[in-house]
Amino acid sequence: MKTTNLPILNLPLYQARIKTVNGKLKVLDILRRRFVALTPEEWVRQNFVNFLINYKGYSQTLMNNEVMLTFNGMVRRCDSVLYTNTLNPRMIIKYKAPNIEITQKVFDQICRYNMVLHVDYLVISNGMNHYCCKIDYENRTYTFLEDIPLYKDL
Repeated sequence: MKTTNLPILNLPLYQARIKTVNGKLKVLDILRRRFVALTPEEWVRQNFVNFLINYKGYSQTLMNNEVMLTFNGMVRRCDSVLYTNTLNPRMIIKYKAPNIEITQKVFDQICRYNMVLHVDYLVISNGMNHYCCKIDYENRTYTFLEDIPLYKDL
């Protein structure tokens, strides 16, 4: 199995379960509990989810990938959503491939998703750069955090 084309990300290394099916690479998504196509964006997602669970203390059982929502009559998918213990959305995470620059357009997209979910945290990562902002609904502001917070600090 050839996986040498996978970029090294600005995240802790982990041993992804990768297999070849009909000549295409697939990676185990531990949240969806199945193998999915190993695209550059998926590589970022799997590394970032591993980082959240194993280094930031996030609960695997409170996270989902590819969460469907409806915005302006159109069905969209959030890359990952973290929930509270009462299953209210707490954080939306958006991934881009490592070669994709994180621009205002990406932030606008995650903000549109948040118009539906009303989470406290928005996170964007391309595997190289990671951004996290905390939303303050009372004061109608947001603050960019220096790091992705530990789960216990949310």
